[in-house]
Amino acid sequence: MGIFSRLADIINSNLNAILDRAEEPEKIIRLVIQEMEDTLVEVRSTAAKTIAEKKEIGRRLARLDEAQQSWEEKAELALTKGREDLAKGALVEKAKLAEAAAALQAELEELDALLRQGETDIAKLEGKLREAKAKQQALTARHETAGSRLKVRRTLYDGRVEDAFQRFEQVEKKLDEAEGAVEAYDLSGGGKTLAEEISELAAESAIEDELAALKAKVKKSKETGAADKG
Repeated sequence: MGIFSRLADIINSNLNAILDRAEEPEKIIRLVIQEMEDTLVEVRSTAAKTIAEKKEIGRRLARLDEAQQSWEEKAELALTKGREDLAKGALVEKAKLAEAAAALQAELEELDALLRQGETDIAKLEGKLREAKAKQQALTARHETAGSRLKVRRTLYDGRVEDAFQRFEQVEKKLDEAEGAVEAYDLSGGGKTLAEEISELAAESAIEDELAALKAKVKKSKETGAADKG
């Protein structure tokens, strides 16, 4: 069953209201467009038939006009021959044709009115169809945008991305620790305090004194040994 029951429903329809009530707007707008296009085909087909009927009636009116003219000429001929009775008969036939022509003329005027209304309806229907297609494009664009945003969100919240961030934080932590160790080493003067350096100097001096004493002892021992031999 169609969304619209007649042409007037389409022309007077509020597409926004229809879509607001729909659970599946994209599906409904497709159906609306299809029904509008089908109706437009029907309205144009009706207009084409009306135009064809107008042309046919025009030809019939032309033939009736010629026939009336012919009966009038016959009436004149009858009068010239003194046959008034025949002249009256000819005028009666002419009157019948004139009556038929008047009926056809009235029908032609009705067809003209229908055709003008059909042209108006086609224009309004085409306007509604353009509106519906614009709505469809807007819905499609919104759907594509929403899909893109959803894809981005899924990517951002992907566990693999979170794992990568965690690994990056661990690397940063290790770098911080290494940099801290270097900075601490620099602050300690290469790893030796002032007291340590002084202690090293004292130890070095004691060793030198002990070495000098040992040298003196060895020298004295040699001198004593040489004296004994002499």
